[in-house]
Amino acid sequence: MSTATTYRYTVRDRTGKTRNGTLEASDRKVVAARLREMGYAPVSITEVKSDGLQREITIPGFGPKVDLESLAVFSRQFATMIGSGVSIIRSLNILTEQTENKALAKIVGELRNEIEAGRSLSDSLRKHDEFPALYIAMVKAGETAGNLDEVLLRVADTLEKDLALRRKIKAALTYPVVVLILALLLTAVMLVFIVPTFVGMFESLGGELPVPTKILLLMSDILRTFWYLVVFIPPLAFQGFLRARKVPEIRRRLDVIKLKLPVFGDLFHKVAMSRFARNLSTLVRSGVPILSALEITGETVDNAVVGDALADVRMAVKEGESIAVPLARYDVFPPMVVQMIAVGEETGALDTMLAKIADFYDGEVESTTESLTAMLEPVMIAVLGAVVGGMVVSLYMPMFKVFDLIQ
Repeated sequence: MSTATTYRYTVRDRTGKTRNGTLEASDRKVVAARLREMGYAPVSITEVKSDGLQREITIPGFGPKVDLESLAVFSRQFATMIGSGVSIIRSLNILTEQTENKALAKIVGELRNEIEAGRSLSDSLRKHDEFPALYIAMVKAGETAGNLDEVLLRVADTLEKDLALRRKIKAALTYPVVVLILALLLTAVMLVFIVPTFVGMFESLGGELPVPTKILLLMSDILRTFWYLVVFIPPLAFQGFLRARKVPEIRRRLDVIKLKLPVFGDLFHKVAMSRFARNLSTLVRSGVPILSALEITGETVDNAVVGDALADVRMAVKEGESIAVPLARYDVFPPMVVQMIAVGEETGALDTMLAKIADFYDGEVESTTESLTAMLEPVMIAVLGAVVGGMVVSLYMPMFKVFDLIQ
């Protein structure tokens, strides 16, 4: 495989305007050919000399990432170009230049090179983990049916709705998380800077300190002595949690707990139902075979409980059963979902019924997040007040005995 070289070019577009940019290719002829395919007239093409000093420094985990929004925008632009009669290679050439997300732009360039080498688009996408299984399966179905532009628009719609769903969840979780962090910071500040100023006064008073005050002083000593543990253990524990969650058995147990949480369990359940219905509807409507659609939906629903249930449903469908019958065996699927899917199978409008289920649960998620936010605001304010107020009372409890000690 030849090493790509970076070339800096100057071109004129159809309006006569001069444009500059860079492209990676094996030689100048390839660059010129690509620029002409993009509708430009090359003026100059020069190789960018590397002195070995200017390198892009990336820190693992902190570099540019391909997010859902960038993927949705790319899919919609790609669909528009293909629907307008632009070839796939020429479309990818243009998208390589105009995609703002650097990581995605690099991947699009690699896709273009792989397609030029004779690969199909779906096979090229499969080499990149940034594209989910649902995306690849739909593109493959679009290539087979010859309606790739329509399928890409459906992909964009699905990604945008999933992104909106995630934003609703973040909106519900942001307030309690911010208040919790604020409470922890205030506690740490009081334990490190304020509590020690009272120690000398307590010692001069003599007598037996109240138990809450003793506990507060002990916490202050521990925090000031082992501050490095408090600073480094939480982020390390969080990273350990993220790694542990990738283990299938641990993730399965966490998802079971997540659905049973007293306040947020109902929200997580509705989110899982929305993703299940939306993904399965999109796959079925795009022409993906039902067994493959069930398998991909189980992988992309982001809940192991629903995923395990769909794996069993898939086996039952493979043996000749309808989808609704095995779904009814699992409590995670509400009766309404099962009945609507049964009606969809009977009428031959399964994709339409699934889309209606997804829309219903999208609305439920929105109303649930609004209710949770309204409910949690006073609760979290009370928690914050209890934490700070409790510490203040613990500090001033010895003062109530001052008069007795003076007498």
